[in-house]
Amino acid sequence: MSSPSLPSSCFTSAAVRRWKPSPFICGAAALHAGAAAALAVQPGAWPWAVGSVAASHLALTAAGLWPRSALLGPNWTRLPEPVGRRIALTIDDGPDPEVTPRVLDLLDRFDARATFFCIGELARRHPQLVEAIVARGHAVENHSEHHRLTFSLFGPRAMKREIAAGQRTLTEIAGVAPRFFRAPAGLRNPFLEPALCSLGLQLASWTRRGFDTRAQEAGAITRRLLDGLAPRDILLVHDGHAARDARGEPLVLEVLPPLLRAAADNDLQWATLRACLDDQTGHP
Repeated sequence: MSSPSLPSSCFTSAAVRRWKPSPFICGAAALHAGAAAALAVQPGAWPWAVGSVAASHLALTAAGLWPRSALLGPNWTRLPEPVGRRIALTIDDGPDPEVTPRVLDLLDRFDARATFFCIGELARRHPQLVEAIVARGHAVENHSEHHRLTFSLFGPRAMKREIAAGQRTLTEIAGVAPRFFRAPAGLRNPFLEPALCSLGLQLASWTRRGFDTRAQEAGAITRRLLDGLAPRDILLVHDGHAARDARGEPLVLEVLPPLLRAAADNDLQWATLRACLDDQTGHP
C-alpha cells in the first residue's frame, strides 16, 4: 500500500482553506498596534504599552495551552451537526508494534471504526501497522512527524515544516492524505492555524480524554471516558506511550472493551472524523 512516488499534490487535502484570523487574534493584533501608536504619541506611556503587550502575549500563550480552545482558530472538540448518534474514538501516539495490533483486534471484535493520529517517524519504522489500520477500515491522521514536546514553541516555518513532513510520510504509507491534525499534547500557538490552512488540514482535539498515558488504574480511565458519554463526543486514548498496569499490560487494552460495549449498549455508533467531515461537506 506504500506509494513513495505519489505527486506532491497528493500530500494535501483538496479542501485547502483561506486563513482568517480569529477575533481573539485580531484583538491581540489591535492591542499591539494601539500600544505602538500610544508610544509614538506619548513616549511616557511606555509602562502601559509594555504591560498591555505582555498581557496579550500571556493570553495567547494561555489559549495555546488549552487544548480544547477555539480562540486561536477552528478546533473540533465535538463532531459537527448533524451526525445522529455517532461518536468518535481517536487513538494517539502510534503506531506501536505491541499495542496497535491488539487495539485493532479489539476494534474488530466490536465492529468499531477509529481515527488513529499517527506520528510520522513511527509510521516509517512500522509501515505495515499503518497499512493494517487503513485495511481494517480506520482512518490515519497527522500527529506531526516527530511529536516534539517543544512543538508549541515553534515559529511559523518550523511548525509548517514539521506538519508537512508528517503529511508526506503518512500519505506515502497510507496511500491517502490525512485531513486532520492533532498537536503533540494538544499544545499549540497562533502560527498553527495558518499552517493547517495552507496544508488543507483541520485541527481536532477531543470532548474528553482518559489520561491513559499516566493513570495508574484502568477503572479511573474508563470512568473519565464514560462520564456523560453522548452523541457527537470525541474520545481520546493512546496506543503509543500507553500507561501499564502492575503486570506490564497496557491499560488501554483493559479500557477499550467496556468503552466499546457501553457505546453499543447505548446505541452509539463509532465513526471516523473524516467520515463525519465528508457528511458535513458533502464531498468524500
